[in-house]
Order: sequence, then structure tokens, then C-alpha cells
Amino acid sequence: METYFPNGLGHYLAGGLIIGAAVGLLFITTGLVGGMSTVFSSTWSFVSKQAFFQQKRFTDSRAWRLAYAAGLILGGLIWLIWSGAGAWQTGVSWGQLALGGFLVGFGARMSNGCTSGHGICGLAFLQLPSLLAVLTFLATSIVTAQLIAWTGGSL
Repeated sequence: METYFPNGLGHYLAGGLIIGAAVGLLFITTGLVGGMSTVFSSTWSFVSKQAFFQQKRFTDSRAWRLAYAAGLILGGLIWLIWSGAGAWQTGVSWGQLALGGFLVGFGARMSNGCTSGHGICGLAFLQLPSLLAVLTFLATSIVTAQLIAWTGGSL
């Protein structure tokens, strides 16, 4: 396990428990489901007049979703300051990051949700479409990681 998790599993476990508790608390206290792909669409409803972004489900929820996203960003900043870890760096090129972001966003829209929506919220509600989406996300990421390893990272 040390090969795959050289810094241990504790912080991953703690993070997962905190995310699960936060999403559960959001639902219990408000009845709202805390997936992130809808945050993207509801935020675009502020600036785009396209009919898709002006759907009632986006315009009626954009204020709390923006606050939700700001809380996630603030939580990350607090962790960086508290841990003293500093900003992370990657050897991935800007082009690869942009392509990856586009593909993830496209996949999230195609599957009507993202990994947080399907993996945390949808699975908690025992929704079959969420299970299928999560299995697709995992299979795609495993294949992609293997291709990158096989090509020596030149993709």
C-alpha cells in the first residue's frame, strides 16, 4: 500500500468522512443535493441568456450553489494555510489540463452529474444510474491512467 499511498491513508479517510458528513448535513438541513456539475450550469445562468442555462432549476438554485462552491474553495484555502503544505504543482502541461477539464465537464454534462453528485449523493440514495455513472468514471480513469503509464506520459 505504501507504493500507492506513500503519505498514508489517514488524510484520505478523514477527507472522505468530512465530505460525506457535509453532503449529508446539507441534505438533512435543507433537502438539497450537493453535486458540483449543477454549480457550473447555475453559475453560467448569471451571464448567459441561452435557454439551457436559464432553466428554472438553475436560476432558482444559483445563489446557494455559488455559496456552496465558495465554501469548498474557502475550505481548501483554510487547509492550505493550516497544514502549511503550500500550493501543489504538477508536471502536466496547460494543454493537457485544459483538455482534461473539457473532457471531464463534457462527461459530467453527458451523465447528468459529476463524480460528487453521482458518487457521493446518488449512491447514498441507491440510484442505479449513479452506480452506472460511477463505474463508467472509474473504468475510464483506470484505462486513461494505464494508457499514460504505457506511453510514458507522452499523451
